[in-house]
Amino acid sequence: MINVGQVNNLEVVRKADFGVFLDAGDFGSTLLPKKHMPDGVEIGQFIDVFLYFDSENQLAATTETPIAQVGEWGLMDVVGVNSTGAFVNWGVVAKDLLVPYSEQRGTLREGSKILVYVYSDKASGRIVGTTKFNKLLDKTPANYTVNEQVNLVIAERSDLGYKAIVNGEHWGMIFPSDVFGKLFIGKQLKGYIKSVRDDGKVNLSLQKIGVAKMDELSTKVIDLLEKKGGFLPLNDKSSPDAIFTTFRTSKGTFKKTIGGLYKQGKITIEADGIHLVEGE
Repeated sequence: MINVGQVNNLEVVRKADFGVFLDAGDFGSTLLPKKHMPDGVEIGQFIDVFLYFDSENQLAATTETPIAQVGEWGLMDVVGVNSTGAFVNWGVVAKDLLVPYSEQRGTLREGSKILVYVYSDKASGRIVGTTKFNKLLDKTPANYTVNEQVNLVIAERSDLGYKAIVNGEHWGMIFPSDVFGKLFIGKQLKGYIKSVRDDGKVNLSLQKIGVAKMDELSTKVIDLLEKKGGFLPLNDKSSPDAIFTTFRTSKGTFKKTIGGLYKQGKITIEADGIHLVEGE
């Protein structure tokens, strides 16, 4: 089956001076230009190519890797705007991707960088983009379990934190206390379900939550304190980046962990950092 807007594995059926022709099923054959051909291609060989419709609405093939295929999100540059809509660079040099005005959430301006969902328009058969994500998400109840690993796409930033697309199906929120490392619009990463509220909204974490995670971090904190002579210049006031650089964990989890160690009498928390209690 041929999937336009995605990578397909197609057989070389004919060679020419200007490229090779690939078996494209019901579409007949399609040309892979010489400039995109792998070295040493022979008839009968199968090649991974991305299929799209060119400016004349003919099936075309390339070995270029698109930023996003049909059914995926990607961060793209707006390279032009006309009466039809905005055009974004999706990694295929021969043709930019159209985001029609009807599919724009807000006005897209040339030079801006935006998150785009790529899809096949059922009415026209064209491959187009949209920035209207609400119509794609939360169509089914968020049936997740706590600590379930999920795929995330960072979509928006607000005072509440980062809004992320969960498994391509639901909206979720990462609050500032659960943010560590560098997040940016369009970043794709793994995350975990922190909770699903009664209203169906999903709260997210970038690491597993619970006692096991904190016990593991407690051991790391004590071990590092012992190696560093009983002192670390980190406490509950330290920046999330400083904590992440040292322990690869969020500030929220770090605060809970050192709070637990303090209650156990294993450390003291001072203005300059944390100190190992003598004898520990």
